[in-house]
Amino acid sequence: MKSGCRAEESRLQTAERLVKFLALVTVVSWRIFFLTMSARVEPDGPPNTVLTAAEINALDRIDATRPKPRLRRRTLADYLLQIAMLGGYLARSRDPPPGNMVVWRGLIRLHDIAVGISIGSKRRCG
Repeated sequence: MKSGCRAEESRLQTAERLVKFLALVTVVSWRIFFLTMSARVEPDGPPNTVLTAAEINALDRIDATRPKPRLRRRTLADYLLQIAMLGGYLARSRDPPPGNMVVWRGLIRLHDIAVGISIGSKRRCG
């Protein structure tokens, strides 16, 4: 919440605005933490327990474009690893598990990709 959402840098003038901002940031921070910890506690769990269908679809489409697919087992841990790699995680053999910051950056990038896929999939004439 502090680093990723930059809550300390907000320049809101009233207490009411600050409370609304902190409520939003709290929900976002909780989701990132929940995703990270869920993958650590239940790595073989289904990804749809914490990811939306659009996020899973976007990750599947990203993986389909690779010459050597990385999503083999389709577990929560595999999807979290792909999100972390979008955020800059290198996934070397001796690296610790991805943390909240790389998951945060990866989710931002994944959201942008999912929006692009959504826009590109709409067929318009004229």
